[in-house]
Amino acid sequence: MDKKKLMTIGLITLFCFIILIPSIYYLYNYFRIKNAKIFVELVDNREVEVFEKKYISDFIKSINGKLEKDNLISTNKLGEKEITFSYVNVDKIKVNYSFKIKVVDKTKPLIVVPSTYAVTEGYNKDLSKEFFCGDNYDDEPICKIEGEYNTDKIGTYNLKYIAQDKSKNISTQEFILKVKKKEKNKPSKQETKYIDFNDIVKEHKKNNTKIGIDVSHWQGNIDFKKVKNAGVEFAFIRVGTENSEGELYLDKKFENNIKGFNKEKIPVGIYYYSYADSVEKAKKEAKWVLKQIKKYKIDLPVVFDWENWSNYREFNLSFYSLTKVANTFLKEVEKAGYEGMLYSSKYYLENIWHKTKYKTWLAHYTAKTNYEGDYYIWQLCSNGKVEGIPDNTVDLNIMYKK
Repeated sequence: MDKKKLMTIGLITLFCFIILIPSIYYLYNYFRIKNAKIFVELVDNREVEVFEKKYISDFIKSINGKLEKDNLISTNKLGEKEITFSYVNVDKIKVNYSFKIKVVDKTKPLIVVPSTYAVTEGYNKDLSKEFFCGDNYDDEPICKIEGEYNTDKIGTYNLKYIAQDKSKNISTQEFILKVKKKEKNKPSKQETKYIDFNDIVKEHKKNNTKIGIDVSHWQGNIDFKKVKNAGVEFAFIRVGTENSEGELYLDKKFENNIKGFNKEKIPVGIYYYSYADSVEKAKKEAKWVLKQIKKYKIDLPVVFDWENWSNYREFNLSFYSLTKVANTFLKEVEKAGYEGMLYSSKYYLENIWHKTKYKTWLAHYTAKTNYEGDYYIWQLCSNGKVEGIPDNTVDLNIMYKK
């Protein structure tokens, strides 16, 4: 066989390997997949509550194969949502399938209204803003009082507090408004009951716990050596907060406190008292905090502390948006190499905050907490007395080692 024929055969063979055979294989797979048996039976009700945790498999009754990935579905936005997934059928063919779900909001706004509320005559504030009113999804639910009343006239008024979100969910609470006569303030003598640090140590100090405190300028001049000798094993220090003009400022005892605890080698964490009403502001706060603490030894988490519950309506934040604000702050902290932690009380952790990946500092002033969520630190009182802090009481905390 001459060289020309050999070359021709070689080219034909090469053509088959490079173009013809792959093309045939492609067409084979194309028609195989196109004619693949697809059987997916979906659940009848594909309506899901906003923020509800749902996986693809939750919507499938039966299927002739196995899901490649049973992904968690994002339910953070209301409306219709198309879900696309892949699965391998009984003939070992990978196929795609899609279906639609509807994300709805059927959760009523949360209102906290006492059965009786008293004001003095001449009260001139917006009474509807005196009560807690917030929603899981709506940043600005309508919160109002139904009924006639006059705060310039002494008397008793039967009223109703109403909250409605954009999804038309409504919460109501009847209450009695009492308008009382103005009286001169009489100084009251109340004896402060203290909780001794040593008593907390005796009761709660175990192999897996440490007992500590958290401080700010309210604790005045601290004798750090005495605090250490008293048995304090850690301290959280307030780095700062925001003034009435919205400017961030350093706690006036921060530098003294952190230098003192660092000198005595008492492990420290940091907390910032936030007024953030947006992710942009939370990021700004975090960057400011990181700048203040960068030259000090920080052993424990940097904490986001948000407690503006008495004027919550002014922030125009849903519970989801508030959690997003906290996560933004803590993400910045984490990016800088610190550990983040969220501080809040039992009620708000249970009713408002969405679950986050960060550790929790629980505030619950009681002898024995019944909070069922996970927590790293428990702040059990604000009226503690510790040797070395003579000017004021101090918060006492238990840290649980994992």
